[in-house]
Amino acid sequence: MADRIFPPGLDAASFDSAINALKRELGEDKVFDTELDRNTYIDPYALGDGLDHAASAALAPTSVEEVQAIVRLANEHKLPVWPVARGKNLGYGGASPVLAGSAVLDMTRMNQILDVDERYAYATLEPGVGFYQFHEHLTNNDIPLWMSVPANGWGSVIGNALERGIGYTPYGDNTTKLCGLEVVTPTGEIVRTGMGAMEGNKSWAHYPYSFGPSWDQMFVQSNLGVVTKANMWMMPEPEMTAHAQVNLPEMEDIKWAMDILADLRLRGIIEHNVVFGNYLHDASAFTTRADWYEGEGPIPDEIAEKIQETYNVGWWTFHLSLFGDGGVVEAKQKIVNEAFEPRLGKKLEWRHWQKGQPREPFSIAVGVPMVLPLNVVNWMGGRGGHIGFSPILPPSGELAYDAFLRRKRRFEEAGLDYYSSFTVGHRHIANVNMILYNRDDADMVSRARNLFTQMIKDAREEGYGEYRTHIDFMQPVADTYDYNNHALKRLNETVKDALDPNGVIAPGKSGVWPARLREGRE
Repeated sequence: MADRIFPPGLDAASFDSAINALKRELGEDKVFDTELDRNTYIDPYALGDGLDHAASAALAPTSVEEVQAIVRLANEHKLPVWPVARGKNLGYGGASPVLAGSAVLDMTRMNQILDVDERYAYATLEPGVGFYQFHEHLTNNDIPLWMSVPANGWGSVIGNALERGIGYTPYGDNTTKLCGLEVVTPTGEIVRTGMGAMEGNKSWAHYPYSFGPSWDQMFVQSNLGVVTKANMWMMPEPEMTAHAQVNLPEMEDIKWAMDILADLRLRGIIEHNVVFGNYLHDASAFTTRADWYEGEGPIPDEIAEKIQETYNVGWWTFHLSLFGDGGVVEAKQKIVNEAFEPRLGKKLEWRHWQKGQPREPFSIAVGVPMVLPLNVVNWMGGRGGHIGFSPILPPSGELAYDAFLRRKRRFEEAGLDYYSSFTVGHRHIANVNMILYNRDDADMVSRARNLFTQMIKDAREEGYGEYRTHIDFMQPVADTYDYNNHALKRLNETVKDALDPNGVIAPGKSGVWPARLREGRE
């Protein structure tokens, strides 16, 4: 259970003074500081009990003015706050703060869909708007615009984009579809980025820059402000889509298949992020490990073969989607067939969706949220959890195969099942190595933690860095970005100290600490 814990510099009396001031300002129904409240914000997948990241309280504003009041009082009382959009950043720490004792600034109640412009294909949203809520709004109002949704549909549309999350339509690089933010700075001032910096500007959601420096990405994966609304570009509904599953029977097939995919992505034939995953993807979503094997060590090859046969998957499997007018889709389908079929030795089987048909059978490939992939946490039994190590690689089949062999060997050394995928972006690969564990098995948790730590070291030695990580590992991952004696880290700290002199906004986020808390963090 999460006992009362206070952030550095505050004792019980000064913390209570801060909480009482917040209750007077916001109302008691928006400030949560009981033991039950604190337990609610513990990471459900924590590598351990999660108490090393326990919050001291939670604050639930309903307006930007209340966010300003929270930030003002946080400065006055030196109370660090940890902003979350909906707190569903599962696998990365959930709603838990890096610094134990921080108060969670939970913006779930700020969930207004402020504008959806069908003609120009954008939406203006508050951070509490979730994928399911937004999908329902679009569907109920017959708005022919599609979201790009991640595997976990419980999360926030804006929150996912601010963490560089991805989806699987052509608009799947979600952070690049942000076009103008409204932000409460660490001193409580409201600033709008892009064209929104001009009062009454009519192009805020149309052009992502303004005049002079552009600051949107400064607030992505950062602790330099609290985003209270954002514009998001959306995908106009296409006339049709085509979908095919590609099974690769051999481990080595990743080499040639990845090179073909990278070429098709670069040329714009395939426009979405392609998840190139191993056989455990399907098995872990629908069954548990005990359904297949209860022995020690990683799953043996004969069990792997049985899983592949049962779910009609290869050692590697990926899904391709094509979008656009009918003639465009048909032309792209021909190009994809000519690229893959000679190597596969058989024809690709395509399923098609036409405008007006239900999209649900095609799920996240066409912007329909789901949560089925979260079933993977049940794979090892007990109170399950998952955490992903995801270094970025050039889109080379040879490099991907080499990374696969290295990571697979580390999983085997740790006695854990190798669950991995390579998400093929426009000019990169994100190698997502998913560690599945049972939180009730202390030895397994220890092995999972050691495996993650080892992979950080390995990737750095190979010249790769992770793009997004769990709160436990933000500091060691940030430390791998060491060019010119950690020049980027020093730049981040300089900006942090200038904008947030009291260090109250999310200290430790992405390895960036304010001056007053920096001592001893190395």
